[in-house]
Amino acid sequence: MTLPETDLTEIDAVANRLADAARAAILPFFRSPSLTQDNKLAAGYDPVTEADRAAEQEMRSLLARMRPDDAILGEELGDKPGTSGLTWVLDPIDGTRGFVSGTPTWGVLIAVRDAKGPFYGLIDQPYIGERFIGAPAHAHMTGPMGHRDLSTAPPRALAQATVFTTFPEVGSPAEQEAFHNVARQAKLTRYGMDCYAYALLASGQIDLVIEAGLQPYDIQAPIAVVQAAGGIVTDWMGEPAHDGGRAIAAANADIHKEALAILKRAGP
Repeated sequence: MTLPETDLTEIDAVANRLADAARAAILPFFRSPSLTQDNKLAAGYDPVTEADRAAEQEMRSLLARMRPDDAILGEELGDKPGTSGLTWVLDPIDGTRGFVSGTPTWGVLIAVRDAKGPFYGLIDQPYIGERFIGAPAHAHMTGPMGHRDLSTAPPRALAQATVFTTFPEVGSPAEQEAFHNVARQAKLTRYGMDCYAYALLASGQIDLVIEAGLQPYDIQAPIAVVQAAGGIVTDWMGEPAHDGGRAIAAANADIHKEALAILKRAGP
């Protein structure tokens, strides 16, 4: 599907309205001693909070008024079918573990996809006040320092690269080994940034984000932002990553190729 510029302008306006609404819903809960949370897992820890649910409900309510024909895929409140061929993919708080810990590295993820995958993405960090947007015609951010275009870093060898992932264990033992085989060759490895790592990649600050065990709502907004800024996002076999699972986001084709050659050893 190729959208006219007028439709892209409307989608951008609606997405920013959703992000504003999510900010307003979430921030009263952040670092609040009265915040309540539930654990989604019988074994392990995967928290969801009242802030997650409140933010997604606010975004869905806006979409019901502004884009009623579009489908919705949300982390907390499930699927809503549509007839337009477009789907809004919502993750109200990506990085809930960081959120409940008080770190400002979580974010609101909003993507719009068609049959080919996500073509519009927004990563918003409400507490810092930074918003990163990637669309077919532009990639930019706004924040405390103003507005600027986004562009990923130029090629450099893996030995000079900075690599991010969320969890040191990175999925299965085989996936963990594959990640650390990349990380051992890199200059610097950092952990625990959730979606903010992809924003840093799109900003030209880092070179690689490598993850496993993702859901579609975890990766679709980052895909659109990173690719609009000049980067590449695939799975570990070089195929599309918008259905989740394993993902490698790279600043450019050179470092993508170098890291992918190592990750492929983990197999499909």
